[in-house]
Amino acid sequence: MCGIFAIFSRDGEPIPAQILHGSKHSLRELAYRQSGKQRHRGPDSTGVYVIPSEGVAMVHERLRIVGVEMGDQPFVSEDEIYNYLELSAEIAKKRGSYNPKSDCHVILELYQDYGKDLLQYITGMFAFALYDRTTKEVLLARDPFGIIPMYVGEDASGNLWVASEMKCLVDTCSKVETFTPGEARFGKVGDLKTCWQFQESWIKEVPTQTCDLSLLRANLESAVRSHLQCDVHLGALLSGGVDSSLIASIATKIMRERDPNFRLKTFSVGLKDAPDFQAARSVAKYIDSDHKEIIFEIEEALDGIRDIVYHLETYDVTTVRCSLPMLLLARYIKSTGIKMILSGEGADEIFGGYLYFHKAPSYDDFHEELVKRVRQLHLSDCLRANKVAMAKGVELRVPFLDTGFVNHVMQIRPEDKIPGPLNKFGEVQQKRLEKYVLRAAFADNYLPDEVLWRQKEQFSDGVGYDWIDSIRRVATSHVSDEEFSAAALRFPFNTPTTKEAFYYRCIFAEQFPGESAARTVVRWVPRLDWGCPEDPSGRAQAVHQVNKDC
Repeated sequence: MCGIFAIFSRDGEPIPAQILHGSKHSLRELAYRQSGKQRHRGPDSTGVYVIPSEGVAMVHERLRIVGVEMGDQPFVSEDEIYNYLELSAEIAKKRGSYNPKSDCHVILELYQDYGKDLLQYITGMFAFALYDRTTKEVLLARDPFGIIPMYVGEDASGNLWVASEMKCLVDTCSKVETFTPGEARFGKVGDLKTCWQFQESWIKEVPTQTCDLSLLRANLESAVRSHLQCDVHLGALLSGGVDSSLIASIATKIMRERDPNFRLKTFSVGLKDAPDFQAARSVAKYIDSDHKEIIFEIEEALDGIRDIVYHLETYDVTTVRCSLPMLLLARYIKSTGIKMILSGEGADEIFGGYLYFHKAPSYDDFHEELVKRVRQLHLSDCLRANKVAMAKGVELRVPFLDTGFVNHVMQIRPEDKIPGPLNKFGEVQQKRLEKYVLRAAFADNYLPDEVLWRQKEQFSDGVGYDWIDSIRRVATSHVSDEEFSAAALRFPFNTPTTKEAFYYRCIFAEQFPGESAARTVVRWVPRLDWGCPEDPSGRAQAVHQVNKDC
């Protein structure tokens, strides 16, 4: 997981000097400079490949995780292909021998064998741009759930720009858009057509498959195992919630198959006496991890509001709130020399873990909301997890979003996943905690019961209840009543409905001007039509149980 940047001429010819910000900048210089805005994603090396005669420039900012010595690019860029060993074996059968330089290199070989149909063969988290010199065609692709970010832009002359982060494009492209997850586009610049889309039955149909707890457990263990492939030191986030705790526990069991003395390095962040700390300590003791708590002061985190909006490239309130403590945590993790960390992102979306799901009016509505949340992961949780960690040159992996595991969980009928009781007309008879089947699948010797059956705390609440109250108060203090009254005039698209949201939107507009950039953001809010409050904090939901110890 690194950073990619590319410029592709519309007509396959050299790009005129005036397009390159004046004659002082060659195509190579411009590409290197623009990609430099995301160089934090790849602090280990920068690779530049330019074909001036064809108007093509490709830059790769590399973080060395797999194939440390041999995986420099560009040849094809930004991915973690988890089945690359199996693919390498298949390529070797065809060619007699094959030794991949890295997990990414198999994409090049697959393209040579299968062309644009290669997406049928790879699994993992990826976003890449591939240029075929023989045909002057481009192939762009992104993983099914948008774990890896990718943006595309078009300048005034119709040239195609591609980058991992939008900040590389906004000052050169009049049009910018988020590349759709689970999609590949292929063809000549100006005529790219969709050649692959991620399509599963659960996207359009309510599933009827009953939950098999043993199979669910086996599938998650397999997903974690595949995400442990790396050639550097690894760690895990441990918030004390059931999601991150399970990932840390499973990873520890797997690693101890190889080394019985292995101790996973785990990390928590929060204010002093945060609700998450006690639960995280309990898990760390249970799995015997090498655990570290990072305690932050409110003022320290608030200092980074402008920085976090710049790194996130969003003005969504939920995402900003969650990301500031996480940025402090990522900075500390980087200082320890760890380059890869595991996280529990994605479980709430596929199992229905958010507290507002208690208000789902029907099974069908519950499942449809899960599908919506999964398809918008790239706009919130995945965006936050990736960009905050990569802001400090740390790769974050999310086993819950393994494609095979997501498909398995999303095929489970909503009756088995919905928290209860549903309502007076529902079939759920007993009070059932959110993510019940996930907890039940790992009820045998994986976590302490007080953590396994702990109610959901959203990350921004779990780091300390004072955090949300403080950031809301400080953000609001920057906006006058007069300014806020004109919010709809200043921001007719996605008009902010609170002063806190208005403040983040103003910062975003300064850093990423133009309506095109603003339209890449979708706000994360609970279902207002289910009677939920607009504030995304879990504490705003009636079902939330206040932690009396904090």
